Amino acid sequence: MADNEVVTESNPETTALATAGTDAIAAVDDKYQYAVKVEDAGPATKKVSVEIPQERIQQKMAEQFKELRSQAAIPGFRIGHAPQKLLEKRFSHDVKEQVRRTLVSESYEQAMEKNALQPIGEPEFDNAEKLDLPESGPLNYTFTVEVQPVITLPTLKGLKVKKPKIEVKDENVDQAMQNLREQQGALVPVEDRGVIAKDYLTADVHVKLDGAVIAHAHDSQIVSRPGRVGGIQIDDLDKQLEGQKSDETRTISIKAPDTHANEAIRGKEVQIEIKLKDIKKLELAEIDADFLESLGFVDEKELREALREQMIERITYDVQHAMREQVNKYLLDNVTMELPTRLSTRQAERVVSRRAMDLMTRGIPREQLEANIEKLSSGAQDEAIRDLKLFFVLQQIAAEQGIDVDEAEMNGRIAMIAVQKGRRPEKMKQDMAKDGSLSNLYIQIREQKAVDQILEDAVIEDVDVKAEETAATPESSST
Repeated sequence: MADNEVVTESNPETTALATAGTDAIAAVDDKYQYAVKVEDAGPATKKVSVEIPQERIQQKMAEQFKELRSQAAIPGFRIGHAPQKLLEKRFSHDVKEQVRRTLVSESYEQAMEKNALQPIGEPEFDNAEKLDLPESGPLNYTFTVEVQPVITLPTLKGLKVKKPKIEVKDENVDQAMQNLREQQGALVPVEDRGVIAKDYLTADVHVKLDGAVIAHAHDSQIVSRPGRVGGIQIDDLDKQLEGQKSDETRTISIKAPDTHANEAIRGKEVQIEIKLKDIKKLELAEIDADFLESLGFVDEKELREALREQMIERITYDVQHAMREQVNKYLLDNVTMELPTRLSTRQAERVVSRRAMDLMTRGIPREQLEANIEKLSSGAQDEAIRDLKLFFVLQQIAAEQGIDVDEAEMNGRIAMIAVQKGRRPEKMKQDMAKDGSLSNLYIQIREQKAVDQILEDAVIEDVDVKAEETAATPESSST
C-alpha cells in the first residue's frame, strides 16, 4: 500500500483525460527524454510544461499502425497484409487518440519522476478539451499540480512528554455501575408533570430565520440536558425546556455558529421552535439476579471487577492517546510547511472519515458519533489543514524510520472494531475495502506507530490526573 494512498491521486489521465485501459499504453521509455519546464505556481503547487516533438509522435504512430496491421482483420485481406493507406483511412482517428494518451501518460510520468514531484491532488490540464495531436509540429501541453511540500523535521529524540498517572478508585467503579444501570434502564412515559433535567423527549423542531423555516425535523429525539438541536449547541437546553408540557411550544433564540453546516444561518440570530409531543423518564435497572444473569455475571462483585478492568483498559488507551496528541502538537508547532491553497472537498471528506474511524475505534456510541461528525463537518476545512500537515510529517517520519503496517496488525485492529460493532471481522474488512476506510485505517495505524516510535525516545514525566478526566467520553448531544 502506497505511503500517501489516502491523499494522493496522481493518475495523469484523471479529470480531463480518460485512462486508455489497453495494453497498448507503453511504459515510460527511459531512453527518450522529453523537454519539461517546471515553475512555481503557489504554495506546494507546480506548473509543468511538456513538449512532445513531432518525431516522437511519428515514431509512436508508426509503431501503433504496425501493431494494428499485424492484428487487424480487414475483409478481402489476410491478417497482416492490409494496405497501409486503408488502415490509415479506417483507423486514423482511433490510432491518434491512442497515441495521444500513450504519449501524454508517459511524458507526464517522466516529468513527475525526473523532477521528484509527488502529486497530492489531481493534475489540472490547461485546455484539456483541445489536447489533440497536431497535424504537424510538436504537441505542447501544460498542467498545474499540487505536490507534497518540503518538510524539515525538528529534533525528535528526548522530547518531553507528560504521562497522566491515574488510579481507578471505588467511586469510579460506582459511576461506571450507575452508567450501566442507565444503559440497561427503561424509558417510562410521564404524564403528571412538565419537563425536568435528563428527561427523554419527542418533539417537532423548526429552525427559523426572520420568520422563515430554514430547517425542520419531526419526531426529533431530544434529551433535556446541554446538547445540540438543529446543529446548534444549546448549553442551557435543560433550563430552556424546564416545565414544558406536551403540545406546548417553546422558542429558543440563539446565534448560529459561524461553522454551521447551513451557510444561510451562519453567525445569525435564529429561533428554534420546539413543540413537545411526548415526555419519558429513565428508570434505572435494578441490580438483581436477573440483571446479573442477563449480563453473564454470577454476582455484583464479579460485575464490579469486570467494570474496573474495563476502565483500566480504556484509561490505558486514553493515556496513550493523550501522549500521542502531545507529540502531534509538538510537530505542528515546530514544522513549517506551505500547503496548496486549494483543499478539495474530497480532502475534507477524508478528514471526516478518518475522525469517524478514530471515534469508532474508541467505542463511542452511535448517537455521540453522529453528533461529533456533524460538528467536525462544520469545521472540516480547518481540520483538513491540520490533518494534512500531520499526514505529511508523520509519513516522512515513518518512511525515514522504515515503519510499515503488516497484515496481522490490520486484521487485529479490524477485529477490535468488529467486536465493538457486533459484526464478523471478515465481513467488516470486505465492507471497509469497498468504502475506502481500509486505506484510512492503514494510514491511521502507520501514523500511530510513527508517533509511538517518537515516544520510545521521549523523556516521560508522570503527572497525577483524576480517572474521570481521562476516561471521560464526549458529552452526548441532542438529535
